[in-house]
Amino acid sequence: MTGSGPDTSAAPVESAAATRVPTLHAVTSDEIVTRSDFLDRAGRVMHTGGARVAVHLRTARLGGRALHELASRLAALQAETGAWLVINDRADVALTAGARGVQLTSRSMSPADARRAVPALSIGASVHSTEDATGAVEAGVHWLVAGHVFESDGQPDQDGRGVAFIERLATMHAVPVIAIGGVRPEHIPMLRAAGAHGVAAIRGVWHARDAGAAVIEYLSAHGALESP
Repeated sequence: MTGSGPDTSAAPVESAAATRVPTLHAVTSDEIVTRSDFLDRAGRVMHTGGARVAVHLRTARLGGRALHELASRLAALQAETGAWLVINDRADVALTAGARGVQLTSRSMSPADARRAVPALSIGASVHSTEDATGAVEAGVHWLVAGHVFESDGQPDQDGRGVAFIERLATMHAVPVIAIGGVRPEHIPMLRAAGAHGVAAIRGVWHARDAGAAVIEYLSAHGALESP
């Protein structure tokens, strides 16, 4: 690399290491984490998916202490199952609770600041444009959660960005791209063909009658049941 080239001090993981990023990301919401059976369902998700699954603890309602307590309980499941625990926004909670990673959004610290503050954590970034993605990758994130891809109940007033958005990001960047937004198991073959490393789901996992069976359905559609 010549002196005029980009700074590689915050380079993303190599493509070989990208295979270790889970292929199914089960993202929570305030409503989901306050259910009385949430920890039981999370345990089912993590035991079923193992290292192929990441549970994203995303909630705006819990205070710092309650969030840390819940994260610590999920971190115990992470150690038991090999699944990943990823905390949204709060890098400090992710680090102190023992999570595997942090998912950064527009409300979070910047990816570059996160790399300096919590170098031991894997870092993902939520992106909604090619510009967002380029900035995050240049800052050294380990994966991108990109969307929303399809129209979804969670964002009924916004059109999906489509599979072509995922294809652009996968073509532009070597880091794993995780597609989010109305993704169902039947969408996975087309998303994989577009270059998606994996998918993220909210209702598709947590609102299913059997969360473990939903995990199997997503992973089976991805072809990820045989190898973590």
